Amino acid sequence: MGDTQDWTAAPGAAERARSVLATAWSCAVTADGVREEYAGAHTVTEDGRVCLAVPEDSGLSAASLCAPRQEPAALLEFADVAPVPVRDRIRARLWLSGTLTPAGDALLFHPARVVLRQASGPVVVGLEEFTAARPDPLAAAEARLLTHLADAHPDAVERLTRLVRPESLHAATRVAPLAVDRHGLTLRIERTRAHGDVRLPFHAPADDVTQLTERVHALLAQAVAASCPRALQRQRADGDR
Repeated sequence: MGDTQDWTAAPGAAERARSVLATAWSCAVTADGVREEYAGAHTVTEDGRVCLAVPEDSGLSAASLCAPRQEPAALLEFADVAPVPVRDRIRARLWLSGTLTPAGDALLFHPARVVLRQASGPVVVGLEEFTAARPDPLAAAEARLLTHLADAHPDAVERLTRLVRPESLHAATRVAPLAVDRHGLTLRIERTRAHGDVRLPFHAPADDVTQLTERVHALLAQAVAASCPRALQRQRADGDR
């Protein structure tokens, strides 16, 4: 027998945490009672350490210089924001606690504890797992891909809703692409006073944008096939009148 479809396929917590860390543009840093926010000031090493380029006169630099052994405890906070405007745009939050050490003109953060919070709740990610994980291969392109899908192909988004159970679309006022990763596409279904998310898994992982295009086309083909019985039923009903 062939492999069965894993309809729950999704990135693991460690991969998801590394994706948030790799794509977040800003972060908040708390150390020695000082809390500062930075935009475009961090880079990430292959093993998950965070390099912070902060001004010399910042409170964070002072905390690092004044701390015993120049290794102050620190907390880094990152938010994963949906690129397409939707209700409740924060898809996940990531907290890293650890220590800071000087690294030339920057500060190097060494994580000791990793907590990822998604809609399903918070989870502690093992440090070894976090260090070994890599971001989703589509993470860097996700914002561009989702905004293009929402802005240029609303008809495709509408067709994809044919793969969603009718009860999940009850009272829906808007459907928008919320997230995409190598395992699937997630749609946000908004209602007047609530919202929900539906995941459409790919038949196989997509490791690059070319493969992603093929996976989305496969979903659209499934959507067309799913709508054919409904159209046939409507034609038969009209003929019986």
